[in-house]
Amino acid sequence: MTPLLAGKDATAGGARGGEYVRHRPERTLLYQLVEQYYPPFVEHLAAHERSLPAHVQREFEDYLKCGRLEHGFLRVRCADCHAERLVAFSCKRRGFCPSCGARRMAEGAALLVDEVLPRAPLRQWVLSVPFALRHLFAVNPAVMGQVLGIVTRAIASHLISAAGYHHDTAQTGAVTLIQRFGSALNLNIHFHMLFLDGVYVTSGERLTFRRLPPPTVAVLEKLVHVISQRVGRALERQGILVRDLENSFLAVDTPDGADFDDLLGHSITYRIALGPHQGRKAFTLQTVPAVTDAIDGKLARAAGFSLHAGVACEVHEREKLERLCRYITRPAVSTERLSLTTQGNIRYRLKTPYCDGTTDVVFEPLDFMARLAALVPSPRVNLTRYHGVLAPNHRLREQVTPARRGRRGAETTDEPAPAPHVSMTWVQRLKRVFKIDILTCEHCGGPVKVIASIEDPVAIKKILDHLARRAEAATPAFRPFARAPPQLELPGLKEPG
Repeated sequence: MTPLLAGKDATAGGARGGEYVRHRPERTLLYQLVEQYYPPFVEHLAAHERSLPAHVQREFEDYLKCGRLEHGFLRVRCADCHAERLVAFSCKRRGFCPSCGARRMAEGAALLVDEVLPRAPLRQWVLSVPFALRHLFAVNPAVMGQVLGIVTRAIASHLISAAGYHHDTAQTGAVTLIQRFGSALNLNIHFHMLFLDGVYVTSGERLTFRRLPPPTVAVLEKLVHVISQRVGRALERQGILVRDLENSFLAVDTPDGADFDDLLGHSITYRIALGPHQGRKAFTLQTVPAVTDAIDGKLARAAGFSLHAGVACEVHEREKLERLCRYITRPAVSTERLSLTTQGNIRYRLKTPYCDGTTDVVFEPLDFMARLAALVPSPRVNLTRYHGVLAPNHRLREQVTPARRGRRGAETTDEPAPAPHVSMTWVQRLKRVFKIDILTCEHCGGPVKVIASIEDPVAIKKILDHLARRAEAATPAFRPFARAPPQLELPGLKEPG
């Protein structure tokens, strides 16, 4: 099990000036909502002869144990003053847990910046797909991988051609981070691709990087048309896409069954999945004026696809690059934007207002549970993919990546093989993201070490009961309010009564 890293939502009111404060998920609104409404949600589905897939049920059940000392913890002690603290375990799930999402965000961004992404200009390419393909990707991840390969090959071919080279003399690379959620907690599978903003040219044993100018809107429009056509043809060859004279539609069976498939479809199309308003558009609030022109000039659309390439990082902007990676890999749910209405519904504020002025989405409790369920990815589906020279087995990966790990060439060298990748510890994540040095005691400055991992339920109960009794004993007993000092009796002054 993994110690819990308190996420941004957890530390916003806890960590003060680099001080570590244990995350208490049971105090967050998201935890309280799941604890209260997940059982009725399951009962509602069962009453209609429906059910959730096993991996979605585990997501909810493990989330309710995440960060709770009752389910296990580490004992951490200062070697000098012997001050102790307890660090709860995390659920390590990938769906909607904010704390585990923050842990994965911190570690993923650090891995990319420190070990994978070369010290070269990089550009973010974002591709959104039509609603039908979002649903197809959710129920058939293998097809999503095939479509992603088509997309990255199209962009790589454009970059190599724009540089004036061919595939045999020039190579580029990318890392794709597959994001599954939209700002309104809707299921929106789209691709964030961090492409090299140029190509590596090979001349003998020499490797040179050639920078490319930013893509124009005309280039983006041409690329998005090429992508939509190639994706359509590939799906048609597999029998997934069926065309007639006027329309085209998807013809594919859903592995997860109709029950969960229905929840996914409602989440994708911004519709209510459960209750008396099932099938209607989700309730929204428009609190700012509509914006007629919100396009920044680096966006192109075609056949339901949209391609954006307006964000770039220079060689020296490694901190900006890490912030970008954290943004892409951020958790699906932000508890800071979650609140309750006076009617008891759930209000979720959008990260940025929509063009029509929408700033908030309002859910009924059971429909909110359905939104969370739709965000849970299928098991064993990798949401980070590597392409080109950044792919694990590419012959140039060892030369271009900061970690120098990759397929070793045929020639023998005296240089030792690079050390294998080791995941960041919870200590390293706290220090890198929140500037908290957990290895130093906040009381005396002495070294802090992990002394035990407590997972036995009997031992857990004994320790927590002991801490509760000690805390109760340390609480001062009730004392009457302070009284004013006695005063002299003055003539004519009467006692109040």
